[in-house]
Amino acid sequence: MYAMTTLSRSAGILAFLLLFQNGSAQATPATQRPLVEVNTTLGRLVIALFNETPLHRDNFLRAVQEHRYDSTLIHRVVPGLLLQGGDLHSRKVSQEDVLLGTASGGTLPGEQNPRLHHFKGALSAVPAMDTTAASGATDKDQFFFALGEGWTAEDLARFSSRPDAAGWFTPEAIETYGKRGGCPHMDGSYTVFGEVIEGLEVLDAISDQPCDQRDRPLTDVRLWMRNLP
Repeated sequence: MYAMTTLSRSAGILAFLLLFQNGSAQATPATQRPLVEVNTTLGRLVIALFNETPLHRDNFLRAVQEHRYDSTLIHRVVPGLLLQGGDLHSRKVSQEDVLLGTASGGTLPGEQNPRLHHFKGALSAVPAMDTTAASGATDKDQFFFALGEGWTAEDLARFSSRPDAAGWFTPEAIETYGKRGGCPHMDGSYTVFGEVIEGLEVLDAISDQPCDQRDRPLTDVRLWMRNLP
């Protein structure tokens, strides 16, 4: 009886330690992260927000709760790279109006984290327009979804050998980029604060839309969001 009790206690401690050690953000079960439903004119997404980026997580949740993004556009589509949204001026614009991703007037400090990567479907913050890129500051409203193509082992080795890439490209990250695709060249420069866990095919459908010379879809793609319990 004593041996079995000791074994059970040891197993419980081991399980706790494994959970702690394996708690990297993009490997954390989605049920432990805040979830946001994004309904678009081309389909539904579910986003999980990362607790490792609390400033961006809470700012995004507050914006969704206040319905700030409702009826705004995905105003920029670059196939193989990104889909950009969050321009609050995009609600009431004609197709002839120019959307340049106007600054919202507010910024957040960068929260770059070497455990968070621009895998396909990553939700990342747009750099603030009125600050230097080196500062890492982000626009408080605008965001983008990473697309990206598949990457060869040679391509990924090139990224991982950069002087500024120390700690970013682990074997696990390289393997995921190879399988899932994404934008590894963005890692370290932009704040990833969430990821699409349902509806990656919707991102593909949006990226297939014909666009004008300013990368704006010719047919408006609108968003409506709500926080999920």
